[in-house]
This record gives sequence, C-alpha cells and structure tokens, in this order.
Amino acid sequence: MVKGIIGKKIGMTNIFTAEGQLVPVTVVEAGPCRVVQIKDAAKDGYNAVQLGFVDRKEQRVVKPQLGHFKKAGVQPSMYLREVRDFGGEVKVGDTVTSEIFQAGDAIEVVGVSKGKGFAGVMKRHGFGGGAESHGSMFNRAPGSIGSSAYPSRVWAGKKLPGHLGSNQVTVRGLKVVAVEAEKNLLLIKGALPGATGSLVIIRTRA
Repeated sequence: MVKGIIGKKIGMTNIFTAEGQLVPVTVVEAGPCRVVQIKDAAKDGYNAVQLGFVDRKEQRVVKPQLGHFKKAGVQPSMYLREVRDFGGEVKVGDTVTSEIFQAGDAIEVVGVSKGKGFAGVMKRHGFGGGAESHGSMFNRAPGSIGSSAYPSRVWAGKKLPGHLGSNQVTVRGLKVVAVEAEKNLLLIKGALPGATGSLVIIRTRA
C-alpha cells in the first residue's frame, strides 16, 4: 500500500523537537491534490492513481488534455503525476491532502536534481586529479581515455566530462517530522532533491 502526494519544495529551516533537539527540515507545500484518474491492472496493466496539483484556467489547457479533465469532471491542473499502488478507497474527484501523513512516517521523495551544466571529471565523477606542481600539465584532466592500436576508440560508458545534474532522483529513508494540515505543509527531516520551488512526489510504503 502506498500513500502519496505531489508537493512543491519551499526551502529549508530547522525546528526544535519536544526533547530539545535541533532538527534540520525541508518545508514542502504538499497538495491539495485532486484525483483525476484511477488506473487498474485489468484495463491499464498496473494500479495507480493520477493526481493533479495546482489549478489551471481552462483556456490555458490544450484541448486533448482539457477533454481528459472534463471526462473526470474536475478542474484542470497544471501538474499531473501518478502514484502506483495507492492505498485506501479513493474515487475520481476526491481531494488528497497532507493529512494522509503523520509525524514519524518513513517516506521517500522523488524530484529532479539541480542542473549544474557542463562539468569536468573531478566534479562529475570525483576523480582525484593530477599533481598541482609547476609544469605538471595534468591537474584536472581525465588522463588517458583509451588505447591507440586496439580498439582505436573510446569504450562506451567511459567516465568523461559532460552534463551534470537535472536528473530524476529518489531519496529514501526520510522521515516526516511535523504536519501542518491547515497550511498544507510537510516538514521533512533532511534535504530533498531539486531547487526551491521545484516539484516533488512524496510517498510512503506501509
């Protein structure tokens, strides 16, 4: 069984627990999300609940997607995401809020990591680099990347400079510290992937 919701990363702060311990937390605006579609294994091949987050005006939605919302009889949403094996009895049109979570729940968060552009091997892969002495000419370079005679090419998968970040990341082992249902806020211990204002999916398995 899975409990899940779409949220927006607000930022980080810290709070004191009842025992007086200072805990770093990430604040997430979680929901409210509207159930737009329910998928089942017999028809779609898997069980999932499609959630919509942040209302959108009808004139700003393309016609095929607008028909999808009208078929469900719900207000169009800016973001649509699926949560597989969603637990509990839900139906199209229901609203999912942060109240599905409680303090102490073990969760995992899916988000898109910060994009860092083009990066060298030391930053991208953690290479040690070469000597920094005068005349070494080998400081932050990758070094030899392949043989000359055979195979006369670079092997696929070789760790080289390139684009870093902007990938989907799932962080497991997180914990809900507090739930402020009246403000639709979740306080989660630790750091979450993505920049401030980015979209995240929070889910838990029982």
